[in-house]
Amino acid sequence: MAGALKFPDNFLWGTATSPTQVEGHVANEWTDYVAPDGGHCRVACNHYHRYAEDVDWMAELGVNAYRLGIEWSRLQAAPFAPLNRQELERYVDLLDRLKAAGITPMVVLHHFSNPLWITSAGGWLNPATVPAFVDYVTKLVTALKERVGLWNTFNEPDTYASLTYLLGGFPPFRKWRLLSYRKTIQHMAEAHVRVGEVIRRAGHGGRTPEIGIAKNWTFFGPFERHALWDHLLAAISHHAFNGYVLDAFLGGPRRAASTFLGVNYYGLARFKNFEPMVPAGGACRKRLARLGVVCDDMFERHPGGLGIILKNFHRRYGLPLYITEHGAASSDEDFRIRDLTEHLHELHGAVKGGVDVRGFFYWSLLDNFEWQFGYSKKFGLLAVDFTDEKLPRKMTRVGEFYRGICRAGAAVAPQKSSVAIR
Repeated sequence: MAGALKFPDNFLWGTATSPTQVEGHVANEWTDYVAPDGGHCRVACNHYHRYAEDVDWMAELGVNAYRLGIEWSRLQAAPFAPLNRQELERYVDLLDRLKAAGITPMVVLHHFSNPLWITSAGGWLNPATVPAFVDYVTKLVTALKERVGLWNTFNEPDTYASLTYLLGGFPPFRKWRLLSYRKTIQHMAEAHVRVGEVIRRAGHGGRTPEIGIAKNWTFFGPFERHALWDHLLAAISHHAFNGYVLDAFLGGPRRAASTFLGVNYYGLARFKNFEPMVPAGGACRKRLARLGVVCDDMFERHPGGLGIILKNFHRRYGLPLYITEHGAASSDEDFRIRDLTEHLHELHGAVKGGVDVRGFFYWSLLDNFEWQFGYSKKFGLLAVDFTDEKLPRKMTRVGEFYRGICRAGAAVAPQKSSVAIR
């Protein structure tokens, strides 16, 4: 690979999914939700029945790691109930197939969805959810400890809590409930510490388990440098969504609960007259393009920010890091390839500079149910035709490009900056 940026030999090159987004056939608080595009998660990508085929696709992609969620609502019918053996065996089979393909699993214990009996009891606002979750994880880890060494307790607790209680994007679609947001983060942070203790005590066949959260990091700023109120809004957003959450999970003695920090990184949100200049917030992409904002279908892109935040986390926490999610939502595959190339250039610079980054998981394996947006956001290394009831998969050019990176253990150097902050 000419001009290759070589990564360490033991680096994990992976991809990722979550149960509600790909499995289908699930009963949780998202089951009856219908997105504006008419999409719902009742079948999704039917990964529930087709996971064996999808593992074959992963092998074709050349990945050596897979970040997957295990759906709590499948495994426990009530608080402190035994695990459903049939559903557990399905996940065991998936893990065994991954092992046979030489693919290391990272298991996510909570990825935005809850059993209906948790939701009806108040969700993560109810402190009783913490011991219920600890019981579930205790039983699950006992069953899977010989197969799993990488445990991601919570995916983006900031995103879950904010879209549930501040921004109204997730069930129960509440808005501006700041105290509810803070309480949710506090309860999840407490649960993270407690399940970390459970995982450590379980024993993993002589291996030392790795435990961490996946923190979504978004840079916030004003669109115009002299817009003082937008500066203030950006500072408030940074504190609420970044600083407060990291302090809750990693501040003081809680730092010892984690052996790694996962970083989900998609980019930048700037404010103009109090409005977020991102498509995910409703901003018109054509207007953003006229203003010189480079974005995918969700966020403004900021490749340089990845190197900045990795170095910052390395200095601040001294923990090994994983890029637990990065990808671009766009039907323009040339854009997605450039975006990936430039972010991997920043990642390589951080690794070369001494930052202990151990893996990169591309979001996502499949085009999937993107929560409140339905199926309108295309992230997949594999395209899925949702107009065909057979849901055929097809390798994208992004997938082919990523396959070359995974097999070589190296990325290409960008020829010039084409995805940059204004």
